[in-house]
Amino acid sequence: MSKLDEQTILSNGVTPQKQSEQPGVEKEMDPIPIYELETHVGSGKLKGKVALITGGDSGIGKAVAIGYAKEGADIAIAYLNEQEDAENTKKRIEQEGVKCTLHAGDVADEAFCNQLVEDVIQQHGKLNILVNNAARQEVKNSVLEISAEQLKRTFDVNFFSMVYLTKAAIPHLSVGDSLIYTASINAYVGNKALIDYTSTKGAIVSFTRSIAQELASKGIRVNGVAPGPIWTPLIPATMTTDLQESFGVSTPLGRPGQPADLVEPYILLASEGSAYMTGQFIHVNGGQYMSS
Repeated sequence: MSKLDEQTILSNGVTPQKQSEQPGVEKEMDPIPIYELETHVGSGKLKGKVALITGGDSGIGKAVAIGYAKEGADIAIAYLNEQEDAENTKKRIEQEGVKCTLHAGDVADEAFCNQLVEDVIQQHGKLNILVNNAARQEVKNSVLEISAEQLKRTFDVNFFSMVYLTKAAIPHLSVGDSLIYTASINAYVGNKALIDYTSTKGAIVSFTRSIAQELASKGIRVNGVAPGPIWTPLIPATMTTDLQESFGVSTPLGRPGQPADLVEPYILLASEGSAYMTGQFIHVNGGQYMSS
């Protein structure tokens, strides 16, 4: 766990490194991403709620899981196979006096997604917040290099999983509950090295706005967050040394974001503070504006 104050985040750099498989493993990172701020003290905004977070073992998902736990929510974490990262995150969450369950599997598999939601209902008794966050990416120099296999796998993990989980979760949601999706700044500005990944994020934006219209009459809010460059295990698992060295430095704030930078927006979208928000995306990108 990396628990540092805001000043440390502002001075934190990136040491280029390499991991052999994605979505990456936190324990191999140096420096470890920053997941929480000393200044974030929970106030019970999510007390009594149950949140399911995909990709919650590390990266943005881990930061959100810890933030939700501080606000009083019980947590269910879905992850691929990063058992040690998941166990460490569970241990940190339980320090907040809430329940945490771990669910290993591939969200690209519809059967797993259906079983995942059923397991959460069985183990927690309900579901109030679904954070669709798990993702993959592969850097390619040209669209001509993107194989059919890569294209399908990227859409299966990034987009179709969210559709599966949304369909499984809706029957268990009620007034005041929330669906939250993780998109990307790339959906708005494009990215020539991540064409298939960027396409999935654009699909997520459109899906979010459409489902928001469908569920508005039921009082279920549907929103998302569009992060900019965030230092997570996925970066050393997918980007070259050169790309890591320049990662985030072109933003007006001059640094990559940390998972901790995303926590408050996700808390807002899960809480009553966003009671009049649906179909919206919060952009957290260090000033790398949509028009750039």
